[in-house]
Amino acid sequence: MLEIKNLQVSINNKQIIKGLNLTIKPGELHAVMGPNGSGKSTLANVLSGKNGYEISGELNFNGKSLKKIPTEKRAQRGIFLAFQYPLEIPGVNTNNFLKTSLNSIRKAKGEKEIDSLSFLKLVKEKTSELGIDEKILSRQLNVGFSGGEKKKNEILQMKILDPNLSILDETDSGLDIDALRIIAKGVNSSRNKKKSFLVITHYQRLLDYIKPDFVHVLSDGKIVKTGCSELAEEVEKTGYKKLN
Repeated sequence: MLEIKNLQVSINNKQIIKGLNLTIKPGELHAVMGPNGSGKSTLANVLSGKNGYEISGELNFNGKSLKKIPTEKRAQRGIFLAFQYPLEIPGVNTNNFLKTSLNSIRKAKGEKEIDSLSFLKLVKEKTSELGIDEKILSRQLNVGFSGGEKKKNEILQMKILDPNLSILDETDSGLDIDALRIIAKGVNSSRNKKKSFLVITHYQRLLDYIKPDFVHVLSDGKIVKTGCSELAEEVEKTGYKKLN
């Protein structure tokens, strides 16, 4: 599904990612861990299509290069990013945002737009599944939301948009245990043989609830070690320095 070969990324003449290689197959969940400044969020930004980076190397999704594909087209092709710091968008109703986003993806696939009644049924199903209060959908997008509400809203978006590749950029940051469990529930209930995930995190605690197929340690712009879930436990005990 996702194939990255010798990815090198710079911004403002500073190289951040220095020859990264990663392959994610359909149905796999990969976790990327690493200290501050290792390039984790840069990787997420590059995959989602954020502008401003100088990129070389191969970046392929379902056999096609992503390098010249804008953000909205990547979303339509099935790539979703849950932000580390979700943006507040005053004046934009959360419910309308979700419906418009879903219909944009459906249109790109040649599918009929979802009608209001079907969308309402879908929203009720997903909010109930995640244990999220429907009232947040009537509010402006992320405006006045707590940190936990913002992150839960990101997972609700993921459930509704149903992407092929979900990238979670430190979604667990700042969450209490109840919110963390909701995030994990949303991911676990979405896993199947066709959907893939890239979970970026500092800590092992999220991986207590979301069991990865592979764990990668990123340091100074490169993956320095790959293993299974036990690697996350090792990082938690010893820190990152011993893995460099």
